Amino acid sequence: MDTISPVTQLHQEASAPRLQITSAKTLAESSNLTSIPSHYAFTTPTSGDQAVHADHDDSIPVIDFSLLSSSNPDQRSKAISDLAKACQDWGVFMLINHGVPESQMKGTVDALMGFFDLTEEDKNKFLGKHVLDPIIYGTSFKASVDKVLLWRDFLKMMVHPKFHCPPKPEGLSEALAEYTGELRKLARELLKGISESLGLGPGYIDEAMNMDSSLQILAANLYPPCPQPELAMGLPSHSDYGLLTILMQNDIGGLQVNHGGKWVKVDPIPNAFVVNTADQLEIMSNGKYKSVLHRAVLNNKTTRISIPFSVGPSPNTVVVPAEQLVDGKHNQATYISMNYKDYLEFKQSRVLNKGLCPSQVKI
Repeated sequence: MDTISPVTQLHQEASAPRLQITSAKTLAESSNLTSIPSHYAFTTPTSGDQAVHADHDDSIPVIDFSLLSSSNPDQRSKAISDLAKACQDWGVFMLINHGVPESQMKGTVDALMGFFDLTEEDKNKFLGKHVLDPIIYGTSFKASVDKVLLWRDFLKMMVHPKFHCPPKPEGLSEALAEYTGELRKLARELLKGISESLGLGPGYIDEAMNMDSSLQILAANLYPPCPQPELAMGLPSHSDYGLLTILMQNDIGGLQVNHGGKWVKVDPIPNAFVVNTADQLEIMSNGKYKSVLHRAVLNNKTTRISIPFSVGPSPNTVVVPAEQLVDGKHNQATYISMNYKDYLEFKQSRVLNKGLCPSQVKI
């Protein structure tokens, strides 16, 4: 679901033998592991890139979904105004009072942790190669070709318009089908509010993006304890490719967002979702709402799991800036039109190249 921005990689000789890839979980559970293998070590362009801005005057916005869905027009109007500010100023917000039961959230986390506890033989049945494969299990990003690997194992599943899920462990499919159904409803309500916040009317995004056939992907990222978390990376700086991402995580911190050129920690709030804007929303809003950069850092004590739910247009939707946001003079269209499926493949092919989507599809 994520595309990785450029990082400075440690030099390896072109003639070096191909690495034997081991899952991050297996490595972390090695009894004699005191340092990371060299092919997991990242360096960054500047030392300042590592510094998290701890004294930020602002805090990540919090949106109360119960007010956004309120029948009270004043409450809803205030919530939409808050939503607009969060999307424009931050590109990320915490969503509380969203109505998804805590028991269902915990059950989803437990079920996905159960997948990562399966044997390597069971998990490797779902090793994928293409961004549009319906189920993909893997480690790092492109572990077979990357010179520097990520300290992460992942599972990605297309869950709409058709639902896909591994058959093991028992109960996984049922838990994820129920959970993604809840998030699908939640996402459409959020998009209605975002549509209104842009002055487009509540149904604009739903209709223009063909949300009945929306391509939705559920992923699980497992970040085991790392003996040298300052050297390795869970996920480097990246933006997400859909409209919105709704993220659930356990109570272990690690997510950071780029705000005003500084990295800011996203501390978990119990039972809250983290929602961030993504590439297609930036394109559709003609740049008014930016696709936020974020990354995942590691720790040396506890396993973190993050479960992002990516909400995109339908695969065949051609995403263009909304006409109401383009006046032909001061606000000309600044992004080229592109089929969403083609955009996914385009972005996948530029994973470690210089330059980030959606800036690469600007006119």
